Amino acid sequence: MSSALTDLCRYPIVQAPMAGGASCPQLAAAVSEAGGLGFLAAGYKTADGMYQEIQRVRGLTARPFGVNLFMPQPGQADPAAVELYRQQLAGESAWYETPLGDPEAGREDGYDAKLAVLLDDPVPVVSFTFGCPAPDTVAALAGAGTRTVVTVTCPDEARAAESAGADAVCVQGVEAGGHRGTHRDDPETERFGTGLLTLIAQVREAVRLPVLAAGGLMRGGQIAAVLAAGAEAAQLGTAFLVCPESGADPLHKQAVTDPLFTHTELTRAFSGRPARSLVNRFVREHGPYAPAAYPEVHHLTGGLRRAAARVKDPQGMALWAGQGHRLARELPAGRLVEVLHCELRSALAAPALRGVS
Repeated sequence: MSSALTDLCRYPIVQAPMAGGASCPQLAAAVSEAGGLGFLAAGYKTADGMYQEIQRVRGLTARPFGVNLFMPQPGQADPAAVELYRQQLAGESAWYETPLGDPEAGREDGYDAKLAVLLDDPVPVVSFTFGCPAPDTVAALAGAGTRTVVTVTCPDEARAAESAGADAVCVQGVEAGGHRGTHRDDPETERFGTGLLTLIAQVREAVRLPVLAAGGLMRGGQIAAVLAAGAEAAQLGTAFLVCPESGADPLHKQAVTDPLFTHTELTRAFSGRPARSLVNRFVREHGPYAPAAYPEVHHLTGGLRRAAARVKDPQGMALWAGQGHRLARELPAGRLVEVLHCELRSALAAPALRGVS
């Protein structure tokens, strides 16, 4: 592993920050304790809520961990399209007996307040999603002793991260579960995401930054493959989502391996931004009509998603999952790290991969 990451974890295994509750302190701490790098997801939390979770992780482990921030989003949604989608969701509101949310509830996600906390009380790593931080922000974090990682989905985004001074990039292939971490939400290109192995090669030729690889990774052999392709480490989300330490809703965990949910697809149905979800009723009925409007649609559907969870209806929930979801194993997080590492060692011992590290 590179100098940007080598002293942060024993194994090249990073637990992805999954906003919405899955990446809780118990999960992050368990992964870090086992030799991986755990992450908290600050998205959708208040600055104080993020700080409290950081303190809880520190109470559970002395090992390094990271925090992920969502970048503020530009106001580019078409109000008429959002209103039309609101009307389409009226039946859902009646069915779940809950009002639709306010699409204008905010697009900053408390970014400045969270940065202030992280500069005042630094953590080892901060990663960014939905954009690239300004160079002075990266420099301030570096001055506080924090390494920075920017999620990228194409070479141009990687170049922006390098220009900003980031320490590494998280290369997110189209196979990844949850939101696409694109810096710009462009409906014209949303169907043309690049697979992980190809994207690693493209980014490696575009920049000299260390690469974390993310997207559909569920087995140690796959980690070996991305290391052979030039990544420094692998970031796994869905693999850890079903662990007992994960804060994901039990219905979400069950759905990941439930034969009823046969596949995933990218959808705007729940948030207005492309995100990979298990295909359920809500995705089928509303995905084709959801506008490019994040976070307006996220705010609009928040109450519906919570209501569906309360009545134990997975057909109305956002069931984020990567393409490898059927390979999920319900193991304790620390044990999963150990199993992945053993699989990785076995794969690296194969003649074709000897010498990869």
